[in-house]
Amino acid sequence: MILQQILADLETSVHTVAKALHKGTNFKVLAIGFKKGMILKEHQAHLPTQLFVLSGKVIYKQGDASKTFSALEQTEIPVEITHSVEALDYSMCLLTQG
Repeated sequence: MILQQILADLETSVHTVAKALHKGTNFKVLAIGFKKGMILKEHQAHLPTQLFVLSGKVIYKQGDASKTFSALEQTEIPVEITHSVEALDYSMCLLTQG
């Protein structure tokens, strides 16, 4: 139901919508929904993190480098490195942290 709630919330949101799917002492799994053009502004991950694109297409930017990821692709996000994510399409991503 959480993924459906993210999709519903996106209908009226001007920002990405993120919700926790599962949390534990040393880990977290987040789902993030994007409309086309939405940007998760520059930030840093403080734990080892993987970005999984469930649907759509996003650009992962880290410094001067950028790479496009489509549905069912993933990438590692380094700890304490500034990065951002921009949606090229209506997209749903998972982040695993920890």
